Amino acid sequence: MSEPHEEDDFAPSTTPGYKVAAAKSIDEYAQLDAEDESLARWKASLGIVPGSAGPASGPKVTILSLELASPSMPQGKTLVMNLQDKAQIDSLKKNPVTIKEGVEYNVRINFKVNHSIISGVRYMQVVKRAGVKVDKMDQMLGSYGVNPTNQPYVKNFDSEESPSGMLARSGTYSVRSRVVDDDGEVYADWEWSFKLAKEW
Repeated sequence: MSEPHEEDDFAPSTTPGYKVAAAKSIDEYAQLDAEDESLARWKASLGIVPGSAGPASGPKVTILSLELASPSMPQGKTLVMNLQDKAQIDSLKKNPVTIKEGVEYNVRINFKVNHSIISGVRYMQVVKRAGVKVDKMDQMLGSYGVNPTNQPYVKNFDSEESPSGMLARSGTYSVRSRVVDDDGEVYADWEWSFKLAKEW
């Protein structure tokens, strides 16, 4: 169980005056402004058509994988966390992944919307070294409906640069990642670790 101060790390940033709108079903969204043909075509391209949603049971969102991508990676190398594989996630907590120091990389998340329309869903990540927080990422996924092609969505976050230097390379970094919405519903919550090195 998380300690209270750890939960503070995952308190989403707020915008003063912004209030989350009441949730609507896909059918309700499909009926809004139904007489507007161009809007109806646009909504259909997003999978927002009457009767398109599956049963509204289970999680609205399934997080499939998290990937670290970098143009500096050797050809054929990938860093993908399969979040549907509990054994791999357990292993990532104990066996740090290696990230090359001083390189540009970005986080990419693959997810599927199972039913409803999602909005206010964000990916958050807190990085600690020796128990001290050294970095926090808070990125909005955006708003999505059920994909009409039944394919997962891919969200690429902005590029960042990994730390460098002898001090950065010493020790292991522990990471806690979470995908949560404005209502506080948690779709994924896992821990992993990494170390920085001169090469991938």
